[in-house]
Amino acid sequence: MSDQDFVIPFDRLPDNFARSIEEPPAVPATPRPAATIVLLRDEAHGLEVLLMKRSRSAGFVPGAYVFPGGRVDGTDADAAVLARLDGLSPTVAAERLAIPEGDPPAIAYYLAALREAFEETGILVAERADGIAPPTAAEDAVVDEVRNDLMADHITFAGALQRLKARVQGDSIEYIAHWITPTPEPRRYDTRFFAARVAEGATPIVDPREMSDAVWLSPREALSRCDRGTLPMVFPTIKTIEELARYGNVDDALDGFGAATVRTILPTLVITPTGVGLHIDD
Repeated sequence: MSDQDFVIPFDRLPDNFARSIEEPPAVPATPRPAATIVLLRDEAHGLEVLLMKRSRSAGFVPGAYVFPGGRVDGTDADAAVLARLDGLSPTVAAERLAIPEGDPPAIAYYLAALREAFEETGILVAERADGIAPPTAAEDAVVDEVRNDLMADHITFAGALQRLKARVQGDSIEYIAHWITPTPEPRRYDTRFFAARVAEGATPIVDPREMSDAVWLSPREALSRCDRGTLPMVFPTIKTIEELARYGNVDDALDGFGAATVRTILPTLVITPTGVGLHIDD
């Protein structure tokens, strides 16, 4: 295998991950637009990244540790939420994501990532008038009530921002990767990855409807646990954390990602004698 290939042993993969490769669908599923976000914070020992463990009943990569994220919704770029967005225009978002025209538009991916982060972790990547982020849902009952209303579709993301008197600072969110789920998978996503800073000590909530664990780890510790088989992750998560391991703090990571060119990655998966191998074309 080349430098663009690596293998994850079977015992370090999420449940049933290899089965979808051995029994692919006759017609590949169409990838759905999705967004995910890497939440970062600085602690005394350096940069940390938030990983959430998907529940065993999840329809996609059950049991895996992932970044918060999900599908892009039709309301993720409506006028009400754009009115609470500063520092990022639809034109700039389209240039950065190389989506000149699209449905959904490029700006929807940014806002979907932030909405999903708030729903899944209770952490809102936004600022109040004083320049400080609202407390997390795990820290404040009012914030958790807003999060629950959003998840129940009683309000939109724009409504959640309004109730918490917060605005999104779009220029603080970096676009960092673009992965498309391999064709053997029955559920496929066309996923844009983003990264953003959160406050030191930010406490995530663990909602049993979707997640069973949440952990802040340094990139090197996350990779070490994955190697030991105690932190199962899928390929895009591992590759992103490998990139993060190059940086000592959040500023350096965001600057590094912001200066990089993002390429689309559609991996090829193969069963090997020891696990599942991934090949990324040059």
